[in-house]
Amino acid sequence: MPGLAGRMSTVIKSKISRLLDRAEDPAETLDYGYQKQVESLQNVKKGIADVVTSKKRLQMQSQKLEQSVVKLDTQARQAMGQGREDLARAALERKTVAQTELQSLDQQVKELEAQQDKLTESEKQLRTKVEAFRTKKEVIKAQYSAAEAQVKISEAAHGVGEQMADVGLAIQRAEDKTEEMRARAGAVEELEAAGTFEDMTSLGPGQDDIDRELASLGAGQQVDDELAKMKAELGSGGGGDKPALEEGQS
Repeated sequence: MPGLAGRMSTVIKSKISRLLDRAEDPAETLDYGYQKQVESLQNVKKGIADVVTSKKRLQMQSQKLEQSVVKLDTQARQAMGQGREDLARAALERKTVAQTELQSLDQQVKELEAQQDKLTESEKQLRTKVEAFRTKKEVIKAQYSAAEAQVKISEAAHGVGEQMADVGLAIQRAEDKTEEMRARAGAVEELEAAGTFEDMTSLGPGQDDIDRELASLGAGQQVDDELAKMKAELGSGGGGDKPALEEGQS
């Protein structure tokens, strides 16, 4: 069963892969890939913007701390001038804390600047790759379109060739049939000239040579019978008067 399941899985995957290959449009795939690269480039630019924003925020805080350090130093000097050593100490302690925070902010700003430079370089390289991919994408799309058009033209030309072949075969068959009919017509004319065919209009229904001979004999016999009858009638009245001629006859 595991072997059968593995084969079924392989067959299904191969069918799906074939369907995907048929459905895949290279132009759409290239455009989608370019779109994803542009989105990545936009994300890098957004990251650079976020880093710059954070750096600016830290720089503003650093400026405030620098102003606070100057102010606390001034206050400490004023307190010492008035004999308030306690106030001067408190001001100096706050000044020290501010300076420590200022150093930390300066370090964070430097780190953000380094990150900004790194992202800017990455953005530059990615932008170059995206532009190169866009150019290559358009070239591939143009080549694919040209190849697709060539395939369609070739298929159309092949289809026309098959149609012309069918037409040629039809013409050949028509010519063969025409030659056959001409041969038959010539044979009929030759047989008719040789007297092979009889004049069917001279024959009665169902008559042939024997029927014609019998009919001819029958007709001759009938004539002989009628002549004999007339002789007999004339002979039986041999002593009588001849029939009187009608008036006006000689």
